[in-house]
Amino acid sequence: SCLWCRFELVVGRDLFGLKGFKQDSMKKDQVMKCQFSAWYPLFKQHTIRSVVLPIPRNVIDYLLDDGTLVVSGSEDPPRCIQADNESSDDEEEVQWSDDENTTTLTAPEFPEFANEVQEAINSLGGSVFPKMNWSAPRDAHWIALNSSLKCKTLSDIFLLFKSSDFIMRDFTQPFIHCTDDSLDPPVEYELVLRKWCELIPGGEFRCFVKENKLIGISQRDYTQYYDHINKQKADVINSLEEFFKQHIQYKFLDEDFVFDVYRDSMGRVWLIDFNPFGEVTDSLLFTWEELVSRQNLTGIESEEDRNQDCPAFRCTTSEVTVQPSPYLSYRIPKDFVDLTTGEDAFKLIDFLKLKRNEQEDSDNES
Repeated sequence: SCLWCRFELVVGRDLFGLKGFKQDSMKKDQVMKCQFSAWYPLFKQHTIRSVVLPIPRNVIDYLLDDGTLVVSGSEDPPRCIQADNESSDDEEEVQWSDDENTTTLTAPEFPEFANEVQEAINSLGGSVFPKMNWSAPRDAHWIALNSSLKCKTLSDIFLLFKSSDFIMRDFTQPFIHCTDDSLDPPVEYELVLRKWCELIPGGEFRCFVKENKLIGISQRDYTQYYDHINKQKADVINSLEEFFKQHIQYKFLDEDFVFDVYRDSMGRVWLIDFNPFGEVTDSLLFTWEELVSRQNLTGIESEEDRNQDCPAFRCTTSEVTVQPSPYLSYRIPKDFVDLTTGEDAFKLIDFLKLKRNEQEDSDNES
């Protein structure tokens, strides 16, 4: 029913449905172990300073409300005004006004929660990166005034959350692709506020771990070519392997998982996030079939490389392979995306019939 595109695409927690491929079973318990509050206390010294706040039930209801987007929490929010006079049953006039004789449609307010959030934001330096148990609203950054996920107020966060399919999926489908037949475990939904840091996309990497062994590393922002990654490939692999062995291996709550890291200009590595090892997480420059079977991960390699058991490393190797951002599809109506990708054949047929009728009408007029 929503106008905006609902494609299965994530990031922070990227959802990709893979057709014709049955991977190792992923359990709900594995998903629960990857929620932020489960791993943050264990790796707090290796990651970005953060504050976790429980989300009250009334706030959850507001975020899940599929009505008109009215953002609460700003200091001086705009008001949607409906005129009392000169209205008709067929068409209602909506105005933006400060007239006291008009009806004001206001957003719900959550004063206690708003105070908690603002105190947390202030304690983290005044700007934060928001997310929930698993996902960040990366698909909604385009709707923010600064086209960024940088938030300074609760209203900034609400705007992103209510516009994000990724956040809605945390609420409604946290255990998608899990093979358990058991009841879903209870989820305590949380707002995660992370101190804002200017991270260069070329420094982000995703690491895939199977049976507590680092088997693959992928450039996170695979849509762009970064010359320094190709030039420093050996250094990147060595620093990420060392970080994994010293701080992650055998310390995470599961033996199969995915973790994201950031490598700064000094070569230091910082932990960013954990994700389940399964198709619920974007495999980036790998395929899940490769990762699960652990075949063809490194392509053509020597026998010596196999014996060293090094993780496969993949990055965008030239500007020729640069791709458009996968988040662009969220900026246009779903019907348009269905037409261009062929996802809905009936819409394409209707569109072609419409164009044919327009052409016939044009020919008749001439």
